[in-house]
Amino acid sequence: MKIVVLDGYLVGAGGCSWEPLAKYGEFVYYDDTTGADDVAARIGDADAVFTNRCPVSGETIRRCPGLKLIHSFGTGFNQIDLPAARERGITVCNTPGYGRGAVAQMAAALLFAIARNVETFNHYVKTVGWNDSADPEICAIRQMELTGKTLGIVGMGDIGYAFARIAMAMDMRVLAFRRTPDPALECAQLRYTDLDTLLRESDVVSIHCPLNDHTRGLIDGNAISKMKDGAILINTSRGAVLDEAAVAAALDSGKLYAVGADVFAQEPCGKNNPLASHPRCIATPHVAWTPLETRQQIIAMAGETLGAFLDGSPIHQVG
Repeated sequence: MKIVVLDGYLVGAGGCSWEPLAKYGEFVYYDDTTGADDVAARIGDADAVFTNRCPVSGETIRRCPGLKLIHSFGTGFNQIDLPAARERGITVCNTPGYGRGAVAQMAAALLFAIARNVETFNHYVKTVGWNDSADPEICAIRQMELTGKTLGIVGMGDIGYAFARIAMAMDMRVLAFRRTPDPALECAQLRYTDLDTLLRESDVVSIHCPLNDHTRGLIDGNAISKMKDGAILINTSRGAVLDEAAVAAALDSGKLYAVGADVFAQEPCGKNNPLASHPRCIATPHVAWTPLETRQQIIAMAGETLGAFLDGSPIHQVG
């Protein structure tokens, strides 16, 4: 069994062990791989390939006849050409649920940063100094109590529900939208509804859905027009679920009070992305999934998936 990791740097940074994968055979590791020719050449005669963000295209699959397993280190797998893999009978797997805690906590962190303006207060104390208990500049910094507010979750999967539980612990009301609702999750504080109702009634809208043909550009100008004036938008899923230009325009007009975003349509987003650079956007560089413990879990789960595949009982298959 020859095993190739195409772009392991972000997953393994900081000393994560690759032993959960390496123990199964010849192990070949690359920090990063770019270019279609490099991808195919590096896979070569491998039986199993693991990718984080590196594309595994149909052309690459056709040039690598030994491939039997393609595994995404993430929950998403849009970097893999599923029809081409299916045509070849190649098993494709992902890593579901690994980041439910970490990503939900980042969504909460972005919301807290907006609602309580912690960094603004911290900066003020360190630069100006706290010298007057009745300082009018401090009193002018807006804060928001989340108790009693309504959180709308678009995409009530594992991560969405983990964030819902955080919100409910703060006595927030939760509205959820999902194509296939799970009525067992409903309670006095949480109910499923249609997307228009969620947008209309929520003080905070948090995106937790995958990126696909149905969700690309889902939060566009039309969707934003249905939201409450002064609503908060949080995105820790995929950047392209938002129409970034429309979101930035809504911040400019005041329709949206603030945005917290860990993901962007083009990554890395640089300094001039209209959303990331907006003064009322709290922006982080797609790091919700990157605590050390979380990435160790990714590698452990990948090892379990490879072991199950070799035993003839694949798990976490997609497509």
